[in-house]
Amino acid sequence: MFGPDAKVFTSVEEMAACPEVDAVYIGTPNTTHCPYTLAAIAAGKHVLCEKPLGCNLDEVERMIGAAREKGVLLMEAMISTLNPFFRALKAQASQIGPIRDYKTFYCQRSSKLDNFNKGIIAPAFDPRLGGGALEDLGIYTVYTMLSILGEPAGVRAEQVLAPTPYGPIDVEGHAVLDYPGFQAEMTYSKTRDAKIPTTLTGERGTLSVDEIHICAQDKLEKNPYFYEFEEFIGVLEDGRRESAVNSYELALAVRRVMDSIHQQP
Repeated sequence: MFGPDAKVFTSVEEMAACPEVDAVYIGTPNTTHCPYTLAAIAAGKHVLCEKPLGCNLDEVERMIGAAREKGVLLMEAMISTLNPFFRALKAQASQIGPIRDYKTFYCQRSSKLDNFNKGIIAPAFDPRLGGGALEDLGIYTVYTMLSILGEPAGVRAEQVLAPTPYGPIDVEGHAVLDYPGFQAEMTYSKTRDAKIPTTLTGERGTLSVDEIHICAQDKLEKNPYFYEFEEFIGVLEDGRRESAVNSYELALAVRRVMDSIHQQP
């Protein structure tokens, strides 16, 4: 699996200090995203960090500030917005007239739900590790919505919380986001399956996509994750230090909406 020159590190700091490492991908538990990213940035490494970029707005602002100061690329690994079908969908949104309705869903019963109900807490259900339905699934609905519509004027949300030995954790939720002339709705859940398309309706037509997190209507030969790595590498090769698709502005807006949802009963 590994060649004779492969390197193994036992600490983030040791890895970041290695001159042969140019960039890192961080896919560890959510609460480690910020400290691991900051350690890599401090060593001058470019970072592709799995979603969520940070667990709150303060973390995201610190991560972005550090990347800008150091002059390295930091990008949130959000596959949906980089999918070619979603990008075509977004481009067509302006052609259906003024938007009057937007409904988006990501409901997928977790394979770890049965164990969770028995008291066996996986990281995705662990509040100590930044788990929960919003951070795991709902973020896809927020990211794609804001990518098309921009940041909302207001957010009203409800979360279904379940008890754990470490505090409550959200297992599903619903939010209504206010935009001029209409409201957008998002529903996400780790307790049930619901194959409901995301639908964007304007005065001159309707756009729809199955499974917004991977845009399942796009029958691509390439792995959906290919496009985020293609974007990351392309940005670096162009000499840029910020993705125009998964931008800092979008990451901050998404985090503000998610923090607002978490702060509501």
